[in-house]
Amino acid sequence: MNTQTLVGLVVGLLVLFGAGYFILSNDSDSMTKGDAAMGNESMEKADGDEMMEGDTDTGAMVDEGDTSMIQKGTYESYAPEKLTLAKSGKVVLFFHADWCPICRALEADIKAGTTPIPEGVHILKVAYDTATELKQKYGVTYQHTFVQVDAEGKALAKWGDATTLAGALAKIQ
Repeated sequence: MNTQTLVGLVVGLLVLFGAGYFILSNDSDSMTKGDAAMGNESMEKADGDEMMEGDTDTGAMVDEGDTSMIQKGTYESYAPEKLTLAKSGKVVLFFHADWCPICRALEADIKAGTTPIPEGVHILKVAYDTATELKQKYGVTYQHTFVQVDAEGKALAKWGDATTLAGALAKIQ
């Protein structure tokens, strides 16, 4: 093997390992603490009252026992009992996958707070990779799908073409 071939091989390997490291480090950084620890369909902590990282920027959590008041809009982990928020507001399920670039961009947009979530709108983050029953129920076939539901979980609207929070909010009925 000549010197040029050897140098080319070493440079190629360094580039490959560098790219792999970059991809892996970005994947782990993009996950919230709850996502990394749980990995289950509900993605909520055991006591159910914990907020996802960044929730304080986009809205307040709603006490599940008091859904009579319309609160500032929220972005939080899905849990079936949170559908009752639709009695006094609007609930939208966001089928999110950590590996999806559109989902990541949407979540970053939501957490940035440049477009605030309106009062009474509650976006519930659903783990696309593990929410098999919900995907079947709502006919969700790809990540970054939004489904607006009523308090009983009946679908009111479904869309998957939003790439920004403003685009998603514009589709809410």
